[in-house]
Amino acid sequence: MPTRRRIHAAERRARLAVRHRLTPAGRTDDVVAITDDLVALHSTDPVSVYLSAAARMGTPSLAAVEEALYGTRSLVRHHAMRRTLWVFGHEAARMAHHSATVGLLKVQRRMLLEAVAGSEVRDDPAAWVAAASAEILATLAEAGPLSARELGQRVPHLAVPLTLGTGRNAAVQAAHSRVLLVLGFEGRVLRARPTGTWINGQYRWAATDTWLPDGFPAMEQRAAAAGLTERWLRAFGPATRTDLQWWMGWTVAVTTRALADVGAVEVDLDDATGYVLPDDVDPGSPAEPSVALLPGLDPSTMGWKQRDWYLDPAHVPTLFDRNGNGGPTVWVDGRIVGGWVQRRDGTIAVRLLEDIGAEQGADVDRLAHELEKLLGDVRFSVRFPAPLQTDLRG
Repeated sequence: MPTRRRIHAAERRARLAVRHRLTPAGRTDDVVAITDDLVALHSTDPVSVYLSAAARMGTPSLAAVEEALYGTRSLVRHHAMRRTLWVFGHEAARMAHHSATVGLLKVQRRMLLEAVAGSEVRDDPAAWVAAASAEILATLAEAGPLSARELGQRVPHLAVPLTLGTGRNAAVQAAHSRVLLVLGFEGRVLRARPTGTWINGQYRWAATDTWLPDGFPAMEQRAAAAGLTERWLRAFGPATRTDLQWWMGWTVAVTTRALADVGAVEVDLDDATGYVLPDDVDPGSPAEPSVALLPGLDPSTMGWKQRDWYLDPAHVPTLFDRNGNGGPTVWVDGRIVGGWVQRRDGTIAVRLLEDIGAEQGADVDRLAHELEKLLGDVRFSVRFPAPLQTDLRG
């Protein structure tokens, strides 16, 4: 019986640095290539999308990211894995929609119908939602993109207050806003430009067939799951089954089947069994030295559930909030060594948690100054600050 290959932590870190474009040679100004190589960019905090891409560009440009999102529309923002908001290339968005988003839709639709049933339009909630959806889509096709507020002004009769949740978790939301959310999960509307600057998380909405005419072409769920798993393993492998299941938000059964469908090969990690694609078993080329400043919720930070091989567990309480959201981080040679924050005066304050030597320390300082110039007059707050950001910002 052939011996399984062992991939130690050092090789995993080298793979991460190369495949996540953290090395100087890996930089590119192709924003779509960056996004595809990471499968997707976290978009819960809109700042993450721009700074995750910029950190991997040869000539960092916020305008290039905006052009890909709203000019050429070669990137799309969509709810998918773990009900998280992401930015995808078109094919990855299609796979994510059919392997993850569609599975979340049932719960979202049920919540909407239950809320409508408890409102002033309680008679035949399904019919009311269907009529409201048709009217919203028609309005967006004619006058969109529109923010939820602008839409509510055009269809005020749909701004019925809905109560979602119970007890302490109860919240009131206008019905048209909730219908928009469900239409988003259905893939019939998409988030367009934000209502403010690029750091704003409030978006205008567009009918999908006017914003992205091809939308999310039909795809069988199993094929979509296999396709997304192949992309994920190419970027994040070797990884454990637990890592994949957590990242995708799938059941054990779906995860296991997807690994089998792509022919994933088992390898030995330092403390677990990992998986790689069949053509990715052999060692790659050594990685050149690398330094990067990555934003909160960056795909490299949040790509695995089990992170000991690139993150000292002692650093977790400092660099992550209580819900497991990673703040802005400093990376050296494929591992996290510190964190950073933008202060009110625009300066980038860095704290290293490990000794990285004078040469790479100078690179960190250089990147901090370059980030200051890139941001210019823009000031942003980390959406999910970790203790380090709170302490550094002062």
